Amino acid sequence: MHELSIISSVVDSVMESLAAYPGARVKEVRLRVGALAAVVEDSLQFCYGIATEDTPLAGSVLVVKTLPVRVHCVPCGQDVEIESLQSFRCPVCGEPAADLRQGRELEIESIEIEEAEEAVGP
Repeated sequence: MHELSIISSVVDSVMESLAAYPGARVKEVRLRVGALAAVVEDSLQFCYGIATEDTPLAGSVLVVKTLPVRVHCVPCGQDVEIESLQSFRCPVCGEPAADLRQGRELEIESIEIEEAEEAVGP
């Protein structure tokens, strides 16, 4: 299950970013995952729960946005979303299209944090 190593890397990256906000707590982590990234969202969610235990990310939500595969069609001159992962053909003209423009991503899109409240003296 390579999802655990992926999520471990995500958690490490978020923890590095969180260092700039002492005492802050993570509320939400958003990932952008391309349809060709070869990950299973349910596995990512499961691993996220395990990897965030006893960290400032504990209790936060993982939101996964799946991106469709987009290719550039030379005959049409435009970027198009393919209809099936089994056939990399332009849905407009039917020509094969191998110039991949989107679909392999696996990146952190955003992190929502709740900053620590400052102690107010008497």
